[in-house]
Amino acid sequence: MIYSLRGTLTAVEQNFVVVECAGVGYGVRTTAGTLGKLPKMGQEVKLFTCLNIREDAAELFGFIDRRELEGFRMLTGVSGVGPKAALAILSELGGQQLLLAVAGGDAKSITRAPGVGPKLASRIVLELKDKVPADFFSPDGGGGAFAPPPQENTSAGEALSALIALGYSQQEAASAVGRLSPELPVQELIKGALKVLSTRR
Repeated sequence: MIYSLRGTLTAVEQNFVVVECAGVGYGVRTTAGTLGKLPKMGQEVKLFTCLNIREDAAELFGFIDRRELEGFRMLTGVSGVGPKAALAILSELGGQQLLLAVAGGDAKSITRAPGVGPKLASRIVLELKDKVPADFFSPDGGGGAFAPPPQENTSAGEALSALIALGYSQQEAASAVGRLSPELPVQELIKGALKVLSTRR
């Protein structure tokens, strides 16, 4: 098992990077999220990796965040979700948005990923729903598989807590917040989620 790579970033393409370690260049497939966090070309980078072996090939998948790796493994554990589909889903939604969609039963959001239809999205929600950490939505970010670092989860967590305090269920709140950008301020997330919820009642 290749758990991680630490070396020099020598090439970056669409969803693909090359990391040179001790004179060997490792080609690694990755997500848009990881690509956006890479250092400059020629600098040192560390990726957490997963080796996928098929009859005709061995592919290495890598992520700058261990949580994203865990999310990738969870997705590929769902029947019908291969490595490329898992990358597409994580690239489109990111770990936090995916968890919100799963917790809220929002399969439609997952279909935004290329190649993911309604049936597969529904299966992902069904099979991963019980794996969402119970404390994911707390302001401190929980600590579950997909949970992002605390500073990235605070706004969504506070917005969810506020909506639940207003009487909405966790599923309703998660589904509504999951349709919005996690980068919005807490108040904007709450306002936007309330608009979404008002159209459903």
